Amino acid sequence: MATQAATFVYVSNAADGDIGTYRMQPDGGLWPGGRVKAADAVGPLAVSPDRRFLYAAVRSKPFSLHTYAIDPGTGALTPLAVSPLVDSFPYISLDKTGRYLFGASYQGHLVSLNAVGADGRVAAASRQVIQVGRNAHSVRIDESNRYVYVPTLGSDQVFQFAFDANAGRLSANTPAALQLRPGTGPRHFVTSADNRFLYLLSELLATVTTFALDAKTGLLTEIGSASGLPPETKLVPGAPRGGVGAADAAPPRNRDHDIWAADIHLTPDGRYLYISERTSSTLGAFSVNAQTGKLTYLASTPAEKQPRGFAIDPTGRFLVAAGEKSDTISVYAIDQASGAPELLRKYSGGKGANWVEIVSFG
Repeated sequence: MATQAATFVYVSNAADGDIGTYRMQPDGGLWPGGRVKAADAVGPLAVSPDRRFLYAAVRSKPFSLHTYAIDPGTGALTPLAVSPLVDSFPYISLDKTGRYLFGASYQGHLVSLNAVGADGRVAAASRQVIQVGRNAHSVRIDESNRYVYVPTLGSDQVFQFAFDANAGRLSANTPAALQLRPGTGPRHFVTSADNRFLYLLSELLATVTTFALDAKTGLLTEIGSASGLPPETKLVPGAPRGGVGAADAAPPRNRDHDIWAADIHLTPDGRYLYISERTSSTLGAFSVNAQTGKLTYLASTPAEKQPRGFAIDPTGRFLVAAGEKSDTISVYAIDQASGAPELLRKYSGGKGANWVEIVSFG
């Protein structure tokens, strides 16, 4: 008799300094679990490839990384270790082996590489700390575990690295960076399961740009771009926030109608792609042409207030979204025929929720 898969949802609550835990039912419903203490301004989360460990980066001083062991039966998190980080990281991720952890620093304009032991503990000293363009906002490896990309929002670039998993080392690709159009503000990205395409979200335009990923060289070539906002939107292109750059020297401006996109995810089957936009508090949906990589905008759906983070469960049937200015989280059912997310229910959450991870066992 087949064992029912156990699925767990984790949400980092920056203002509460903890991580909320939930068990997802087969119908998408959530059973709230315990709240696990982290530290003030706990932010991005990452799960090890073997699903044994959850990592949480803390963006308050002293900057640190909290490691938790995941109980596959109950989803409970057991604190395992706390390691120092070289800076405040809005994004962390692991390579496909789980032996290395990458971090991107928006304020520090850098990426770091730390070794991870078999016991899940992250080494205190970074193996590499590399300066990149202004405002590094994410860092992820491709599906082949050979190439790493770092969008830098303030300099409108994507830095391209080759990764040697045996040596645990990043080296600049040639060219080292792909220059985008001024004002793009590249933020988060995902790669297709077949590793042919990379989809890059613009924070300042709410567009998603499709790039072809060369399997031999790891280099990116732009194919096209699509907006994740409805044609009738009243929002206008945004400007970089925080960090060091031209925007800091500029006089204050009214940001009430600025585009401020945040997160991006693909369904596991690659048919649909979603983004979050914080000013309008919406989720934008696209259909994906698997052959060409082309995106077609479908519609926008109301979300939690200021939705910075969301995730899609491994079955591709449910989407869970959190809001930085909301005290609830939302579960949506993804219509498999149309890709439309339908709100199922809201659940009590924490304050300053900014990141969602979903893990399944069985």
